[in-house]
Amino acid sequence: MNILTLIEKKKRGEALSEGEIAFFVRGVTDGTLPDYQIAAFLMAVVWRGMDLDETTVLTREMMLSGDTLDLSRFGRLSVDKHSTGGVGDKTTLIVAPLAAACGAVVAKMSGRGLGFTGGTVDKLESIPGYHSTLSPEAFMRQSGEVGVCVVGQSKDLAPADKHLYALRDVTGTVDSIPLIASSILSKKLAAGAVNIDLDVKFGNGAFMKTKESARELATTMIEVGRRLGRTVHAVLSDMNAPLGHAVGNAVEVWEAAETLRGAGDPDLTELCLTLTAELVAPALEISREEARARAEEALRSGKGFEKMKAWVRAQGGDPRALEDPALLPAARIQKDVLSPEEGYVWEMEAEKVGLASAALGAGRREKDDSIDPAAGILLRKKPGDRVERGEVLATLLTCDPEKLAAGEALFLSALSFGETAPAGRALIEEIL
Repeated sequence: MNILTLIEKKKRGEALSEGEIAFFVRGVTDGTLPDYQIAAFLMAVVWRGMDLDETTVLTREMMLSGDTLDLSRFGRLSVDKHSTGGVGDKTTLIVAPLAAACGAVVAKMSGRGLGFTGGTVDKLESIPGYHSTLSPEAFMRQSGEVGVCVVGQSKDLAPADKHLYALRDVTGTVDSIPLIASSILSKKLAAGAVNIDLDVKFGNGAFMKTKESARELATTMIEVGRRLGRTVHAVLSDMNAPLGHAVGNAVEVWEAAETLRGAGDPDLTELCLTLTAELVAPALEISREEARARAEEALRSGKGFEKMKAWVRAQGGDPRALEDPALLPAARIQKDVLSPEEGYVWEMEAEKVGLASAALGAGRREKDDSIDPAAGILLRKKPGDRVERGEVLATLLTCDPEKLAAGEALFLSALSFGETAPAGRALIEEIL
C-alpha cells in the first residue's frame, strides 16, 4: 500500500477501504507521509468527497491517533458541546453550568480563538487565576465533584487532526464536509463524552455560509457519531449578526455571568436554554420538554450561576469577578462609535465585527499571538434597532490607541441602515 495509489484512487472518485484510510492516518501521525502528498490527498477529497462509511472510518482513525479520555465512570451523564465558531459566542460559559446544575457532567476541552472567532479558553483565562491546564486526575476529580470542568485541548488528543488542519488551512482544502466533520468529531469523541450537542452556525460570521451547507454538515456529524456509539444532536443557529452584546474575552465573561443572573440578551438566553435542554435530555433520559423546564429552573433559581462560581473557584479563578466587573481586565481606552445615519440598523455583519474586535487586540492572526483580554466591543445597538444620527452604536475597548482606527473602520464597514425596520430573523433555525 502506498499513498500515491490512494491519491489516484480518490482522484477517480472511488471509495477507500478501512485499511487504506487507516494507512493514511498512521502516516500523517507518525510523519512518514510527506506534506505534499498529504495535501494532494486532501485536495482529492475536496473534489471527489467521501461517503458516510469513509467519513466514519476517517473520524475513528483520527480519534484513535492519540490519547482518549475514558468518561465511563459518569455513564450517560457525560456531555459535551461544540460550536462551529462565531462572534460573541459565549454559550459554553452559560450552558456548561446550567447543564451541570441540572445533573449532567460537563467534562470539556475547549480551544482558543483564531481569526475573527473567539475561543472559550481565552475567555476563561481572562478571569484572574483561572487555570486552563489540569492533570487528567484533577480533570476527572473536578468533573465528578463540581459537575463541570473546562480545560484547553490536549496536544495529544487527535494529533492527526492537528497536522491535517494546519495543512488544510494553507492549501485551500478547508471547505469539505467529510474533512470538517472528521476534524470536529475526532476531537469530541476522543474527549470521551457520551452525549454531544453541536451548535452548527450559518451566515456571514460562520464558516458555513448557508443553511443548506450547515444542515449537511450537521446531519453528517449526527450519523457519524451514531455509528461510533455516541448520541449527537445539532442546533442550526444564525450567525449573520454577533451573539449577545459583548464581543471579546473579559466582556463576554461578564455578559455570561449577567445572563446566568437572569439579565441576559433574550436571543442569547434562548439559544443557551435550547442547547442545555439538548444536552440534558439524553443525559438524564428525559423528554426535551422536561429538560427545557429544568434548564429554565436552573436559570431562574440562580443554581446555574452558583454552579458557574463553583466551577471557576475549583479551577483557581476568582469567583468574585463574576459579580464585580472591576475585578476583570479593563481596557485603558474606550471610544464610542457614533451612528453616521438616522434610521434602522439593517445589517451588522458578524464577521466584520469579529475582525474589528480582533484588530482591537481581542483576537489572533497566528495561533501563538498574544491577546489583550480587556479588548473588544460592547454593542449598544443591534440589527432592527432605531438610531439617530450621532447616537452611540458601540463602544470600542482596547489598551493600544494605535488600534482604534482600524477597529472603528472595520466595525463601521459591518453596518448598513434603512428607513424602515428590517424583517425579523430567527436565531434558531432547526434542531436535528
